[in-house]
Amino acid sequence: MNTQWETVIGLEIHAQLATKSKIFSGASTAYGAEPNTQACAVDLGLPGVLPVLNEEAVRMAVIFGMAIEAHIAPYSVFARKNYFYPDLPKGYQISQMDLPIVGVGHLDIDVDGVSKRIGITRAHLEEDAGKSLHGSFHGLTGIDLNRAGTPLLEIVSEPEMSSAKEAVAYMRKMHELVRYLGICDGNMQEGSFRCDANVSVRPKGQKEFGTRAEIKNINSFKFVEKAINHEIERQIEVIESGGTVVQETRLYDSDKDETRSMRSKEEANDYRYFPDPDLLPVLIDEDFKAQIKAQLPELPQAKKQRFKDDYVLDEENATILTSSRSLADYFETVVKESGCEAKMCANWVTGDLLAALNRADLEITDSPVSHERLAGLLKRISDDTISGKIAKQVFEELWQSTATADEIIEAKGLKQITDTGAIEAIIDKIIADNQDQVEQYRSGKDKVFGFFVGQVMKEMQGKANPGEVNKMLKAKLQ
Repeated sequence: MNTQWETVIGLEIHAQLATKSKIFSGASTAYGAEPNTQACAVDLGLPGVLPVLNEEAVRMAVIFGMAIEAHIAPYSVFARKNYFYPDLPKGYQISQMDLPIVGVGHLDIDVDGVSKRIGITRAHLEEDAGKSLHGSFHGLTGIDLNRAGTPLLEIVSEPEMSSAKEAVAYMRKMHELVRYLGICDGNMQEGSFRCDANVSVRPKGQKEFGTRAEIKNINSFKFVEKAINHEIERQIEVIESGGTVVQETRLYDSDKDETRSMRSKEEANDYRYFPDPDLLPVLIDEDFKAQIKAQLPELPQAKKQRFKDDYVLDEENATILTSSRSLADYFETVVKESGCEAKMCANWVTGDLLAALNRADLEITDSPVSHERLAGLLKRISDDTISGKIAKQVFEELWQSTATADEIIEAKGLKQITDTGAIEAIIDKIIADNQDQVEQYRSGKDKVFGFFVGQVMKEMQGKANPGEVNKMLKAKLQ
């Protein structure tokens, strides 16, 4: 990147709250229903209807605020944000302006081993709009209002990120947090978690912000990084060629890897905000906050440190295992049920299990290998019933079937051979048949030892106890 310029980035993240009903009506928020079957009279703003605030949405907003150590407003107000768009049936969106429910907080990110604190300006509750369907009808745009009224928490960061890499790290950390808290499913393909990126550039060392452009509705980490990097290059090119960056809203086209102008960026006064006359102010007292604080789950950073301290895990394994609450719970259950060393459990979960899940594009919650069945496999490794190599074969069977590790080991005759007499007989044969290699080993070529181990394991179909094989081979060869 051009070193004469520096970048200023702020993100507005929209997290759909995981309530069963909408923020101001009893209509369902379930994803995937037939178009326009989950938009009731309140969502459509029909004459004579009144919105009623969903208490669960308020509770979730307060949970989030506490997790980022933010100020929770004792008094907050809903406002009408007026604009006209085909998928906004009322002609306004109920949101919050001057008095949001969550005030100033922060989120810490790590980029290339360096920690940085990103300030959070506010997080406010609002209703989502519907969805325009382009391409479903020839020459026409369809409107699906099922999403209209779904509760959103809009999380606005300070403009404190200076690269696309930092923006992605922040977005990932926020994604992890809302899922940990159980307030958002984080499904980016379904639009449950998306962001708008505000990007500007300025000469290095200048204190005043440059003119920003907002890149709207980005719903993948990869696209956020690409969109921001493209926008940085575009703005520098505009300025260096004598042009002026205009404040506007832009869309990112992933097929062409470019941003393009959508509309001029509105200011707050363009929306003509005013307090919604149909909704009372929200009052949050200390008792309500105390109840929520008592129910807060262990947060990712605290869990990661505990895994390092209690389970003596390295940074990499602790980071991977605490990347989702479900994965952390799975790991801890495996440790408890197997009684095995935590490090071995961690290596299996982060290694073979996650690799298989990635290949199948599955989440840990959908794993074909339950924690009970993986724990059963690790027990058999720990008590020397099977070797680590055979365990990988058993794991493949666990993935493809519903059998337990014990049933697979028994059915396929995979028990490890620990009979020292049988192992010794094979070793004697291998040594007798490979005198050249014996002489090489005895002349100091230690690497030849691996050859003998391989030959013994091959002869015994991988079932010999590796520890016994190593010990007996060394004694015989010396």
